[in-house]
Order: sequence, then structure tokens, then C-alpha cells
Amino acid sequence: MSYIAVIGAGSWGTTLASHLSEKGYDVTLWTHDTDLAVLINRERTNSTFLPNFTLPPMLRASINGKELSSARYILNTVPTQFIRPVFNRIRSYIDDQAVIVSASKGIENNTLLTPSMILQELVGRPVSVLSGPSFAREVAEKKPTAITLATTDYKTGLLLQEVFNTDYFRVYTHDDIIGVEIGGALKNVIAIAAGICDGLGLGHNSRAALITRGLSEMTRLGLKMNAREVTFSGLSGIGDLVLTCTDMQSRNFTVGHKLGKGVKLSDIVSQTQSVAEGIATTLSAREMSLRYGIEMPITEQVYQTLYKDKSPADTVTDLMNRSLKSEFHGY
Repeated sequence: MSYIAVIGAGSWGTTLASHLSEKGYDVTLWTHDTDLAVLINRERTNSTFLPNFTLPPMLRASINGKELSSARYILNTVPTQFIRPVFNRIRSYIDDQAVIVSASKGIENNTLLTPSMILQELVGRPVSVLSGPSFAREVAEKKPTAITLATTDYKTGLLLQEVFNTDYFRVYTHDDIIGVEIGGALKNVIAIAAGICDGLGLGHNSRAALITRGLSEMTRLGLKMNAREVTFSGLSGIGDLVLTCTDMQSRNFTVGHKLGKGVKLSDIVSQTQSVAEGIATTLSAREMSLRYGIEMPITEQVYQTLYKDKSPADTVTDLMNRSLKSEFHGY
């Protein structure tokens, strides 16, 4: 069957590589970490990012970019801020006809590009996007999951839908790539805020309000970037937002929870192996709100907490004491 290369051996990349390998595809999991590649190939486990999970015997890990040259499909799972340097290193090995899919969530600092935009700039052709509410470990455990696959080409979407879909991993097609990516990026910022509320012990009312108003921020930004409003009511919008804002499996929610408990951001980052995308995305999202003239008060307060050392309790006070307005202003 088709040869697939998964770029990035974090929890999500390892899970998707395992998922595709178990379907019978010939899959290589590419990593820059030699020790990790050896561990995966020898022990059939990724104890760093997906502990206590046995990988299929036919899955192999590699640090050799030349192995990508025969790949029919390239699946990116690299954290957004590292996509550019990683793909600058390996893009010369990627076949001109390879189908590129991105499963990363975020917005690049400075350029304000989404993962598919970065990849399209580097490889010079359309990039599809896989996104939605999906904790890696639950997918690895084959718990029912539904996800969105956004493409610009209808036939490519149908092909990729068949590649990824199983009886526990249901794939829906969509064509609003920017809407899917804005939802996937901004939900991580809102999840940090939700974690702060939980860490402060503010209760379920505050979390429900935060999720709802966070969805409003995501939608306003998406519409300004020509996304479709309906996208944010789907799996890559409200679906992913609810998941990420309600469980400690979410790295971003966990970061916020620790901030709410009084732990310093520098200590949180130094003690965490996996990347919480919302930390860097907050910088980009705030810059986009200023560029597009969009009111994004939750994003602003997360920015103040992360980068201006503002007290989490003060951010909540300032959010609640903003000037009164109608619920759907700005639409």
C-alpha cells in the first residue's frame, strides 16, 4: 500500500503513525532525535511522548531524510514554531507529487502564518489539514474519535478520508482550511484561560462563559480572514474548544491550571517535555487582533498573564469589569 511519512515523533505524530501502520500502510516516523528513533525501533515504544503504549511491529522510525523521497503522503505533526526549520532541512527529499497533510495547530510568530500556509510556502503546492477534538492517547487506545479533514480539492479530500478513517477514527471532509486552522490554533489560547479559571477555583459557570466567549473571539478572527462562520460550530471549532478547555490531558489547559495555582510560566515550561502550542500562539493571536482591529479580550488577558506577569486573578477581574455591550456585537 501507499508509503506514508509522518514528520514529528511527539505524542500526536506517534499516534497517527501507529494508526496508519495498523491499517496496513508502510509508514516511517521521522524524528530529529537519534536516541528516540533507536528506542522506537528497538523497544516498540515512545516512552518520552506516548508512554505505556506498544507500537505496531511494522512501524519504523528514522532520522534519515532520504527515506522521505519515496513517500506518497507526507503528514506534518511538528509544533508550529518549528515547522519552518524542520521542513527547510528535509524538503529537498520530498517528492514533487507527494500529498502534504498538516496535523499541527498554531500560528507562526512574526509571519502570522498557519501551518498549511507555512508548508505551502515551502513546498509550493496545496496542503490539506487534519484537525479536531483528539487527545493522542485516546486515539491510541482506539476510543471513538471524530475529526475534520479540510482540503481545497474534492478528490484529494475523498482519498485522504479513506486513508485515515477507521471504525474508531471517523473522518469528515471540509473545504474551509483557514477556518479549521484558526479554530485549532485559538482554542489553545482559550484553553490556557480555562485552565487559569480552574486553577483559581472559579467553578463551572465561569468555564462555560469562557468557552462561549472564547468561541466568539475565534469566530470573529476567522470571519475577518474569510473563514466560514459554520466551521466554528463544527469539530474543529466548538468541538476542539470544549475538549481542550475541560481536561488535564490538554497541555494548554494544564499550563493555565498551574498559572492559576501560582506557578511561574518559566517553571512550567522548564518542567514540560511536550510543547503547549497556546503559549506561542497567544503572541500571534494578539498581534492578529491588533492587525485586523478585532476585540479579543480573553486573548489579551492571556497575553498579559504569560508575557507581562499580570496576576491571573487580576485578569479575571478585568474581564468581568469591561464595558457592557450586546452579546453578538462585532458580527
